[in-house]
Amino acid sequence: MPLVPTPHAFVLESGPVQTHLFRKYALFAELDDRELASIAAVAKSRRYAKDDVVFHADESGDVFCLIKEGQVKITMISPEGKEIILSMLGPGDFFGEGCLAGQPVRMGSATAITPSVILRINKEAMVKLLHKQHAMSDRFLTHMLARNIRIEEDLIDQLFNSSEKRLARTLLLLARYGKHDAPVRAVPPISQETLAEMIGTTRSRVNFFMKKFQRLGFIDYKHGLKVNNALLTVVLHD
Repeated sequence: MPLVPTPHAFVLESGPVQTHLFRKYALFAELDDRELASIAAVAKSRRYAKDDVVFHADESGDVFCLIKEGQVKITMISPEGKEIILSMLGPGDFFGEGCLAGQPVRMGSATAITPSVILRINKEAMVKLLHKQHAMSDRFLTHMLARNIRIEEDLIDQLFNSSEKRLARTLLLLARYGKHDAPVRAVPPISQETLAEMIGTTRSRVNFFMKKFQRLGFIDYKHGLKVNNALLTVVLHD
């Protein structure tokens, strides 16, 4: 049985630690120390064990969440009762932002897939910060527009691309393609079953394509799964 998540009071550390803690979030990157302190003052930290639920679909949405440590999956349940993975998130990502746009209940569920530490900011406090901090508001709007584009791309991917292309694109997204300069990047621990759920195919098909990608040098399993930028050629190939 999953451990009951235990709340911890969030404490702003003095010196350069406070800047490092919040500047890893793109949303806060351009704020000064005084502005970061105002965020720390309203943030609470909560620790979650693997498989703990951060929030359920259909429950009241009143908290904005940022991932400090660990990995979180956002899911929905189909009419047939099957879990659909909408996204996999890691340190530096945020979620639950629908509550800031007036969404009364959660559309999906958020679950920790590894031991995680989540920074939680009350909806009212976050709305006040967005009204006061224009740089943060601009970054938040940019993020929301990018997420909408990503949703459209995901829909097109599911409708028109082969399972091989969908898998390649998913691996590149998990490896944060385009966000770092490194030609090879590690992918957070993820099972082939989960990958199959994400792209809408079977585990056997995922296993087949993963072996193919490894044979072609697009992925490597030494010291964990790593993805080479060259995997993009699979996505772009007609």
